[in-house]
Order: sequence, then structure tokens, then C-alpha cells
Amino acid sequence: MGKSFDNNPLALRATGLTAGLALKQGIFSCHKLTNLRIVPAALAILVQCAAFITVFLSVMVIGFFADIHFPIFSLVLMQALIATGFCIFAGMARWWRWIHFFFPLALCGMSMWQVPNEVYLVGFLVSLSLFWTTFRSQVPFFPSRPIVWQKVAEIIPKNKPIRMIDIGSGLGDLSMHIAKTRPESQIEGIEIAPLPWLISKLRACLTCSKAQFKLGDYHALDFAQYDVVFAYLSPAAMPALWQKAQQEMRAGSLLMSYEFEIVGVKPSFCIESAAKTSMIYAWKM
Repeated sequence: MGKSFDNNPLALRATGLTAGLALKQGIFSCHKLTNLRIVPAALAILVQCAAFITVFLSVMVIGFFADIHFPIFSLVLMQALIATGFCIFAGMARWWRWIHFFFPLALCGMSMWQVPNEVYLVGFLVSLSLFWTTFRSQVPFFPSRPIVWQKVAEIIPKNKPIRMIDIGSGLGDLSMHIAKTRPESQIEGIEIAPLPWLISKLRACLTCSKAQFKLGDYHALDFAQYDVVFAYLSPAAMPALWQKAQQEMRAGSLLMSYEFEIVGVKPSFCIESAAKTSMIYAWKM
């Protein structure tokens, strides 16, 4: 049966057409799921699967019409490029494009270099402790830079002691910087990923910083207790953050977001963190 199928161009073309239609339907389904706010990590898996199917079918069709054999690196590069294209088509955040491009290349490289299994295990555990909540929170781990800490220190009120919370505090750099420049104020950070929280906690102890760090979800906080709320999250998290801020933050308090705006809500003011880079947006409640 296999031989008769291979010698039947009409059967092969019909199979290719059916697979192509299925793939097209799958891509449109991904696009619809994006509009329904599918969890980005799940969409990323679908994108890589769609790219793999596309590469597989392309190689089958090319192999049928021409006797061409592709080196493994060429196939991996095709996977990376097609996955990146599907990522853009699906409307995923820009940083996902880099992940989709380098993920297949990294796997290929590690396989060629015969990396020991223990390295994969350590990498998995470290990644899990950094990103295990990204699937639910849609907020990746990405630390801010010193210029951002300095600009935030300039923005926050200076005529009285304040209580400030940095949600998604990461390794604690911003909170410890503000605590150092404003020793009379109460500066806190909250982080949902265990490894960054543990590092920030240890760093604060070793440097005798007054900054305090909590492990948990900022949704459990009462924003009414804070004069300043600073966030470095992601576009997907901004609508819920704004809703919580409206419900809980006191009049005169300040909500700040680095890099990400709140769609449809004009900021009270915004400051460029550095030349030709992202902005710090601020809303006075």
C-alpha cells in the first residue's frame, strides 16, 4: 500500500492539500484564540507546533518534486524563521519573537554539543523558579535598569515619608535603590517567582537594606495602604492593574508603570527613562 501511495501523485497532492487546509485552519484558530486572550505560553506551544508542521509538509512537497536533502541546521533555521513569522501574525508581544527564533537554534546547538543531561535538569529548575508563574500571570521576568531606578526616585513625592510598593520586584534593585535614597520612607517589593524573591531577600540582608520583600501575588495586596505603586509588568497585565488601582488607591496617590501604558487611559505625566528608550508613565489618582 505504501508503494502504491508513493507512486500516485494525485493521492499525494490530495493528502498535501488536506494537510495544508488543516494547517490553515489551525493558524486561524490560533489567531482567534489570541483575540480571546489565550495564555501566551499556550499560544507559544501552538506556534512552534504550527511551524513544525509547516516545515515537515514543505520538505515532503519539495522532496516529491525534487530530490533535495536539507541539512539539519537548515531545517532548524526554517523552524525558527517560520515560528517567528507565526508569532508576529498571532500578535504576540515583541519579546516572544526572540524566544521563538532562538529556541529551536538553542535546542539544535545543545544537541550537537552533546550537553550532559544534568545541565538540562539544572536549566529546567532555574527556569522553573524564574518563570513558573508566567503561564498564569502573563508577566515575564525582566529586570529594570539603573536609569529607571534614578528616574523613579526623582518622581516620587519628596515632601513627606511615603510607603511604596514595587510589584514584580524581581531581584530587588529598584526597591533597594529607593530605600537607600529615601531612608525615612517604607519601601517594599513583592515578587511571585520564588528565586528572584529569595535573591532579593538575601541581598537586602547582606547589604543591610531597609527595603522589605514579600513572596506572593500583588492582587492580594490592599493598594490603599500605599502612597506609590510602581509596576514593570506586561501589556496583558495592565487592564487588571488599572482596575485594582481605581478600586483601592487613595486620592492623591501615584501609580507608575515602566514601559507599558494603560490602553485608553491618558497618564497624568510621563518621563523618558533615557534617550530613545522606554517611558515611565504615571497616573495621579
